[in-house]
Amino acid sequence: MQSGQHAVDPVTQEIIEGKLVATVDEMGIVMARTSMSPVIYEVLDFACGLLTRDGELVAQMNGITLFTGTFGVQVKALIAQFGDQLADGDVLLTNDPYAGGTHACDFAIVKPLFVEGEILSYAINVAHYLDVGGSVPGSLAPNATSVFQEGLRLPGVKVMRADAFCDEILHILAANVRMPDIALGDLNAQIATVRVAGRRMTELVGKYGADVVKAAFANLLATSEASASAAILALPDGTYTATDVIDGDGVTDAPIQVTVKVTIKADCLIADFTGCPPAVAGPINCARGALQSAVKTIVKALIDPQAPSNEGWFRPLEVICPPGTVFTAEKPSPTGWYYEGSVHASELLWKALAPLTPERFSAGSYSSLCVVYISGRDDTGSPFIHIEPQHGGWGATPQEDGAGALIALTDGDTYNYSVEVIEARFPLRVRRYALNVEGGVGAGRRRGGFGIVREYEILSKEASAYGSFGRTTTRPWGVEGGEDGTANRLEIERSAGGRDVHGRVAHIDLAQNDIVRIVTGGGGGWGDPRLREAARIVQDLRDGLVTRKAALDVYGYEDAAS
Repeated sequence: MQSGQHAVDPVTQEIIEGKLVATVDEMGIVMARTSMSPVIYEVLDFACGLLTRDGELVAQMNGITLFTGTFGVQVKALIAQFGDQLADGDVLLTNDPYAGGTHACDFAIVKPLFVEGEILSYAINVAHYLDVGGSVPGSLAPNATSVFQEGLRLPGVKVMRADAFCDEILHILAANVRMPDIALGDLNAQIATVRVAGRRMTELVGKYGADVVKAAFANLLATSEASASAAILALPDGTYTATDVIDGDGVTDAPIQVTVKVTIKADCLIADFTGCPPAVAGPINCARGALQSAVKTIVKALIDPQAPSNEGWFRPLEVICPPGTVFTAEKPSPTGWYYEGSVHASELLWKALAPLTPERFSAGSYSSLCVVYISGRDDTGSPFIHIEPQHGGWGATPQEDGAGALIALTDGDTYNYSVEVIEARFPLRVRRYALNVEGGVGAGRRRGGFGIVREYEILSKEASAYGSFGRTTTRPWGVEGGEDGTANRLEIERSAGGRDVHGRVAHIDLAQNDIVRIVTGGGGGWGDPRLREAARIVQDLRDGLVTRKAALDVYGYEDAAS
């Protein structure tokens, strides 16, 4: 291989690429083992990466999908901010949604990695902090109307100089969050990961030399770019459109119409969001960095979902969207629940491209992470904040039924809590965790996957909750005659009697023994339900996934009547 004046033989290239992947994976292991917050070490709500000196991603661990697509934008913003003012031993911190980030709870720690007095690369770790201040515990008020209600923002500061903490930054952080010990512990864990990256890159340069490593970076990016161009070139030229609806913004329930036009021309792909509405009052807006990341997620799934990701894959991609929209919000628009907005950008591309590449894209999914924050004080008087993304039903493909109880598109390789951890860490009891069979799915020749039902009993005498659920009215879409999926909802079953149903809700007072019930929807179907094979219907009947009445009424399976 040749890059500039420095040849890299194929074996060395492969070894270096393997070392890069091993390094980011090691960073992830260190983060999971040393962090303080269960949303990090249990849910794995973080991601790590390595970038070139110009801020182009060359390696990332499997983690939060939306973080890894923002790495390059965030690092380039820091490069532009600090210029030549970076020195060996500096570590930067940013959680600015308007500088390539997502929301204030996601802290990006970035370390420039120096070799022989020059920056070779950058290491990054982005992690979700349990609380960063603001108007509510957990910082994500579903009815926030300004970013200033969403907690502390540190838009590009040096948290370390000469490998020593800047005490004033630590004091600012500790003074502005509700759980400073956990926040500072997570910060230390992030620092440990970028230091690991520094050691591994030093070892790599020591073995092969800086010029060879930089040439390997360039080769990796060029090879991925060529593969992406070839994959897009193999697709038919054309323009593909889709529309969708976001169910309210947290301030009002008014539907928000969004649209995309995807143009494939030769080896280029253009995603044009012109025509989407201005930023809304509530916090489901996302900034441009999150939009670009949402689009990259779908493009990677289109061209090569299995290969390790890097910025080269996205060089043939152009994202167009005017400033100040619901997908390109600017200060002071709130972005706390950005993932509830940005997932619709992903879904728009998914919907537009599904008929073109049905082997890669399914019918519509439950989409929303259906996150609920439960907070209060336990029996010792200590504060607690429980946050957890929920799984749901994905859509069918022409070949297979949709996946059930799978995490939403935005979150990649994240998990929900084990029951044992929840009950050990929080004054909660998990009463039920099951497939949402009663709610049904989108019927079709191939049916959608099932959502879940997860119930928490409140054991604390002092607790409250809030949440923001999408797809509560506009259901996951079916394809080619497949039926739409089913909706998400949040229920509160009162110990004193009665039941409340919510979508996006800013505050719920909870009494001891109340039940918080999260119900996620089923995915959309693909194809005419009347063409579903009898063997599949019989198997669903045996598994308790469909009633005999539904088998007869929906699928026309007459034996179900007997």
